Amino acid sequence: MLSRILLITSMLLGVCDLASAESLNLTLRKQVPLEPGSKNFHVLADEETWNGDQTALIVCDVWDTHNCKNAAFRVAELVPVLNRVVKEARRRGVTIIHAPSNCMPFYEDHPARNRAQNVPVADNYPEDITQWCYQIPSEEQGVYPIDQSNGGCDDDPEEHAAWQASLRPLLEEEKWPWRRQHSAIEIDPERDYITDQGDEVWNILEANGLSNVIMTGVHTNMCVLGRPFGLRRLSTAGKDVVLMRDQTDTMYDPRSAPFVSHFTGTDLIVDHIERFVCPTILSTQLIGGEEFRFADDTRPTLAMLIAEDEYETATTLPKFAIDTLGQDYRVLKVFATPSDRNQVPGIAFVAEADALLVSARRRVLPEKDLKVVRDFVAAGKPVIGIRTASHAFSLRKETPPEGFADWKEFDAEVFGGNYTNHYGNQLKSMITIADVEHPVLDGIPRTPFQQGWSLYKTSPLNSKATVLMTGAVEGEDPEPVAWTFQRADGGRSFYTSLGHVDDFQNPTFQQLLKNGIDWTLEGQ
Repeated sequence: MLSRILLITSMLLGVCDLASAESLNLTLRKQVPLEPGSKNFHVLADEETWNGDQTALIVCDVWDTHNCKNAAFRVAELVPVLNRVVKEARRRGVTIIHAPSNCMPFYEDHPARNRAQNVPVADNYPEDITQWCYQIPSEEQGVYPIDQSNGGCDDDPEEHAAWQASLRPLLEEEKWPWRRQHSAIEIDPERDYITDQGDEVWNILEANGLSNVIMTGVHTNMCVLGRPFGLRRLSTAGKDVVLMRDQTDTMYDPRSAPFVSHFTGTDLIVDHIERFVCPTILSTQLIGGEEFRFADDTRPTLAMLIAEDEYETATTLPKFAIDTLGQDYRVLKVFATPSDRNQVPGIAFVAEADALLVSARRRVLPEKDLKVVRDFVAAGKPVIGIRTASHAFSLRKETPPEGFADWKEFDAEVFGGNYTNHYGNQLKSMITIADVEHPVLDGIPRTPFQQGWSLYKTSPLNSKATVLMTGAVEGEDPEPVAWTFQRADGGRSFYTSLGHVDDFQNPTFQQLLKNGIDWTLEGQ
């Protein structure tokens, strides 16, 4: 009887709190296929307003320690910001559910634990609400992006052995070392809930009329996705669920496929979630400031604008992003719509990038969308262009439709180029490396090689361009095929007229493009 009275009192206090509940203005990021069956996705954003009193924030498995040293240290780095998120969400009337699995004995007498146990039992449990969920039907459309079969710990062997030795007293008592939620996350004994059970979480959601759920915590590719109260289970049960993508981490070891950095591994899991499970948001939408990034995550963000049909860069560039850039860059890919060549959904995200790689051919964009590119360039940010980027936003003799804009001077202003045409496709050109010392040429053999496709007519270049490679066909003067350019706005640009699908099979071209991207960012 006493527990029932305490529960009713708690719920009455909650009603009082609802009077001060605030709205949450959220930007939900999701990814949708370019067209049915496509392996590429548009990155889109929906603006939504959620009522705080209809929203739960779940803190998933943010334990006080972990078997993996690096995982434990990253959690310690994350929790001060996560605690700010929890406090602000609570202030706005959001219900906070602390879910440190396997730690309920520590909270046996905690009011927030008792509150969770005493919530009325729901009469509409989703199927398997008490069971882990390893995949939902929508995920069958994709390929899981990382290999986590080794457990995902990214410790080196020596530090892992030393860490395990330090945990031995804890592991002698239990098969896991964690005992509680990390102490840096404050638990309000008067309002919050503590549970690690899917049915208890569901009871809390239903008893409080909570249709929206924000998931935070670790680890995204394991507990956050798979727990009975995780993203998969709640999204298929009909709740509006989002992942707070900068308040999470993964268990991923860069020594496993696809052999990218730990943080790129997290990005790949976030991509998977946005495509097949639920949207994501950022902590900044609650607490302001800058997106949280781990101190070791120093990767610049490279946006790839891919809008051409001739050279298959919608296939080659995403692969290049993983194979060649996956250790050093965070890559955002923005694609044109196949059914409407002048629409590039998600182009607004380019503004968030540190550098822009353009692979586009004769597209005119809605004026506000082309302005995103113009503003990026005007800010002096690095720009990289391959192949058709020299005529990315220029029609031949046509004028743009009403409401659309071109940029005929893009080649001259951004790359210092002078594209006029190309030699016949049947004429195979040989590429020669210029006799200059330049960082873009580091590691590149000085032996000539054959170009994958036709030679562009690009001369004469702006006098401020530095030519790094030239190409020639029999009987014609050489043409520049790769150069750097210091723009009038102060930004660095790198351009190469290479970029055919066959060029991407050439390690020399891959090194050239990677070096060119690196060089443009050196001045930032």
